[in-house]
Amino acid sequence: MKLALDPQMFYATHSVLELPDVVARMGYSWMELSPKEDFVPFFKHPRADDATVKALRKRAADAGVGIASVLPVLRWSGPGEDERQAAVRAWKRAIRMTVDLGVDVMNSEFNGRPEGAEHAESQFLRSMDELIPVFESEGVKLVLEPHPDDFIEDGRAAVNMVKGLNKDWISFLYCTPHTFHQGNDPAGILAAAGPLTSYVHLADTLDHTASNGLRYIVNPPGSTVRVHQHAEIGRGEVDFDAAFAGLAAAGFDGVLSSCVFGWEEIAEQVSTRQREKVLALVAKHFGAEVAAGL
Repeated sequence: MKLALDPQMFYATHSVLELPDVVARMGYSWMELSPKEDFVPFFKHPRADDATVKALRKRAADAGVGIASVLPVLRWSGPGEDERQAAVRAWKRAIRMTVDLGVDVMNSEFNGRPEGAEHAESQFLRSMDELIPVFESEGVKLVLEPHPDDFIEDGRAAVNMVKGLNKDWISFLYCTPHTFHQGNDPAGILAAAGPLTSYVHLADTLDHTASNGLRYIVNPPGSTVRVHQHAEIGRGEVDFDAAFAGLAAAGFDGVLSSCVFGWEEIAEQVSTRQREKVLALVAKHFGAEVAAGL
C-alpha cells in the first residue's frame, strides 16, 4: 500500500519541479500528479518538454518521493470529434511523459456529458480503441473513476464499465468526496469492485441529498449543477470507517491519495493532518504494522 499526496493546493505557488520537495516536507513518500498548467493542464495538450520531465524525475528521486500516478483530464469522450482527437493526441504525449518519469500508473475520469451519455460512451470507446495499444506497448496501467457531471457518475456503473473493458491493467478508483454522487454506498460499491479497486482519493464532503436537499442552495431552483467539496477529513459527512472497512474486506493494497482542494491558505497544516488521519484509519482497519509502513 502507498500513501500519496496530490499537492494541488500548492500549484499556484510552486512549479511542477518544486513539488517533490513540498510533498517530502509534508511527510509523504509518494506524489500524485494531477492536472497542472505547466505539466498536463485540464483539457489541453501537455506543456512540459523532455528536459522538464527528466528534471522532474531527478528532483523526485533526490527528494525521496515516488510518483504514484499521473492524472490527465482530457475530452477523450467528446462531445465533438475534434475534441476527441485532440484528447487522444494529448493522451499519447502524456503516456510518453509518464513512462519517461519511470511511472507505470495513470488515472483519469470518463469525462463525457451526462445528458448525452450514449454518444459519450461511443466516443470514449473509440478513444480507447486508439489508446489501448499504446498503454499496452508502454506497460502503463489505467485507473478510472466516476465523477459528478460525467456520463458515468454512479459507482457500480463505473465498476461495470471497467469490467466490460476486460483488460487486467484497467482498474477502478474510489473517490470518497464523490460519495454522495456515486450512490452513497462505499461498502457496497467496494464489494462490487473487489480487487478492481486499486486507487482511492481521500477527502471529505457534505451530503447534498440531506435535509431535503438543502445542504446546498442553488439558484435557479432545479439547476442540474453538481456540487461537492474536497475538504479535510472530518469537515464533511463521509463515513470513512465504512469506506476503509470496505477496502480492508476487499484486500485493498493500492494507492491512498490525499486530495484536499480549496484550502490553500492552510495547505501545509491540512496536508500534515490528513496524513495523520489516514494513518489512523489504516491502523484501525488494516493493522498498525501496515500503517507503520506508509
